[in-house]
Amino acid sequence: MPAKILSEAKSPKGDLWVFGYGSLMWRPGFEFIEQVPARLIGEHRALCVYSFVHRGTPEKPGLVLGLDRGGACRGIAFRVAEKHRIATVAYLRAREQVTSVYREVMRSVWLENHARQRVSALAYVVDRGHVQYAGRLSLAEQIRHVRQGHGQSGPNRDYVLATVRALDAQGCQDRQLHQLAGMLHDDTPLHR
Repeated sequence: MPAKILSEAKSPKGDLWVFGYGSLMWRPGFEFIEQVPARLIGEHRALCVYSFVHRGTPEKPGLVLGLDRGGACRGIAFRVAEKHRIATVAYLRAREQVTSVYREVMRSVWLENHARQRVSALAYVVDRGHVQYAGRLSLAEQIRHVRQGHGQSGPNRDYVLATVRALDAQGCQDRQLHQLAGMLHDDTPLHR
């Protein structure tokens, strides 16, 4: 399946802003000159993507985050110098588009700095038509997938806990993700 990527014509020139809402917050993997807490409106962070590579396999999928429609999402906007733009986009495509489950889009994000400015940022939004789109899973289904998930980038549990630590560092609460992380810390069994 071909990756859903932006054409150069639709991408603004100059420095590049990248919006991180999951692992990009705690492991961006690219050079940047500034990072600012930011809010994206119109999509929310959700464990809605079955992971077949990084945090699971097709036989035992894990769960990773996607931006899904509706609501808002707090994350981090990274400003990348124009001279690193091409290399950064290539890196992100290799990392995020392994199975083409995301659409590469430009979204308005509001920087939570003194100026409260709005910038256009590169973001990865889940493709709801993709086979890896999990949709809205119950907490029991989420915990089962996260506990079983282990892929090229390690255990799915580590991914969830690292994301929650990054959110905590920003003073940001994601109720469902924090609840899931608490259960992973305690290894609490779910009651039926």
